Amino acid sequence: MKLSRRSFLKASGATMTLLVSHAGLASETSILAVRVWPAEDYTRVTLEGRSAFKYEYQIVKNPERLVIDLEGVEFNSVIQSLPSKITEGDPYIQLIRAGRNRPGIVRLVLELKSEIRPQVFTLAPVGQYGHRLVLDLYPSSLHDPLLSLIEKPDPLGAAVGQAPSPQPTPQTPRAPEARPNETARTAERPTEAHTEIPAEPRERPRGAKGKVTRLLTIAIDPGHGGEDPGAIGSAGTHEKTITLSVAKRLKAKIDADPLMRCMLTRDNDFFVPLQQRVVKARNVQADLFVSIHADAFIRPDASGSSVFVLSDKGATSTAARWLAQRENAADLVGGVNLGAKDVVLARTLLDLSQTATMADSMKLAKAVLGEVGGINRLHRGEVEQAGFAVLKAPDIPSILVETAFISNPEEEARLKDEAYQDKMAEAILRGIKKYFAKNPPVQQKIKLAQRD
Repeated sequence: MKLSRRSFLKASGATMTLLVSHAGLASETSILAVRVWPAEDYTRVTLEGRSAFKYEYQIVKNPERLVIDLEGVEFNSVIQSLPSKITEGDPYIQLIRAGRNRPGIVRLVLELKSEIRPQVFTLAPVGQYGHRLVLDLYPSSLHDPLLSLIEKPDPLGAAVGQAPSPQPTPQTPRAPEARPNETARTAERPTEAHTEIPAEPRERPRGAKGKVTRLLTIAIDPGHGGEDPGAIGSAGTHEKTITLSVAKRLKAKIDADPLMRCMLTRDNDFFVPLQQRVVKARNVQADLFVSIHADAFIRPDASGSSVFVLSDKGATSTAARWLAQRENAADLVGGVNLGAKDVVLARTLLDLSQTATMADSMKLAKAVLGEVGGINRLHRGEVEQAGFAVLKAPDIPSILVETAFISNPEEEARLKDEAYQDKMAEAILRGIKKYFAKNPPVQQKIKLAQRD
């Protein structure tokens, strides 16, 4: 059948239009998932897609809004569900609106409850995740990390008729350098602010016999959180859930002791970078740092509890090396803005060989291991060592407790049991008290030596 020239052009034009439309659809990024992690520290919004994101963002004032334009993103049901994920209790986001702004552009508008300092960055695929666009909303002014601890009065100071210990005021937060723009069209980015570490230790009231009388501050670090679930058991149990539950139980027990107080590096389901966990402990001048985990191994029959300290000479076993490598990769999974450089961190990660911290860490680890062995079999009968990044506080005795192997079905069931979680928390506390009974805090040793 022959077609007239007009009919041919009409037919070929229809074909060309169809091809262009198909190509346009193929070039759009499909959104696979959207997640929101609200917390007092910061709120994170994550978009996960099949390909890399192209975006621009800006802060709009009066009222406060964060506007993100996504180029070439398919406006599918997943991204349309994002507004429903904002809860009333979110400390920073009032609501989110999503819609087509213009051809090829999907716009997100985050209506904010207060002024924020956003970090917006992309992450390459890793682990279970594809390409991610991350919106981290930090408060414009950081709260004093000691404020939550001040609420607990110092009974020792009160007992000798003295005023409560004065608390230091953190220096002005210093914002790290911003990294280069992800795309040529990306706006200049505000950076995350971190609280400076107080330069001098806070003063302590003294008792009648010259002994330093003060509350002991314990930093408890629930491993993983937020985007980083940690190890996942065969029954679907997330390590981050177990560690937070045990940590909260331990905090309650510590706070119930009139001579101690506790700070959690996270008190909810959100991600904290490994080095920031160390900084948080130092900001409250913690006497001890205890990181709680429930890890996995390549063999499901691996079982037992363990206590680790930092090693500067290599891991004590193949399993210890494997666990340390896995834990140190948490920042890749959780998602860290590598462009946000912090001078505080550079001062924090010092050469531990020049301090007595590692020796004190070993004493603490032995005390805790002895107590943990009373409620669960030990993976090995001695303290293990490996290069865990989260244990690199240069001036705080630090240990990492593996409560059990979540990759072992029997131990996974045990970890989910509230009674076991409570016994584990109690055992760790007994170990801490045994350590303090024989090893007064470093600051206390120094002051007593100066007085003598």
